[in-house]
Amino acid sequence: MAEYGFYHLTRTPLEQALPKLLGRVLGAGGRAMVLLATRERLEALDAALWTAGDPDWLPHGTPATGHPELQPIWLTTEDAGEAGAPNGARFLVLLEGTTSVRLDRFDRVLDLFDGADEAAVAAARQRWKEAKAGGHALTYWQQGPRGWEKAGG
Repeated sequence: MAEYGFYHLTRTPLEQALPKLLGRVLGAGGRAMVLLATRERLEALDAALWTAGDPDWLPHGTPATGHPELQPIWLTTEDAGEAGAPNGARFLVLLEGTTSVRLDRFDRVLDLFDGADEAAVAAARQRWKEAKAGGHALTYWQQGPRGWEKAGG
């Protein structure tokens, strides 16, 4: 079962929070697949990652750029198939309420949601219930004054 972490955005927007989390994944020698709901959002996040200031380098690719095997971070709107992430990622980042039917292909799942959006919070609560019923080890993180703080779920 995947270790499943819920990340409640309360202080900074996704475009500021996600690069730091991806930087930690890369810093630990990991690879990530980022699952988005729409192509438009994927394109916007692609541009945001190229201009991120912290960390200042987040090598990544998309289906439009190709060569997933060469990309430590893969942005996509398509769920992992039987073979898992096309870039060999063991970290899955879920954005915009996306879900994956292949959580077993990952060691760690990061589910980021906007705390200012009541519908997103309600949907995250439902995903929590489903992940718990699926037997995943769950953690809940909320942005605090010094960064991510682990809280009770």
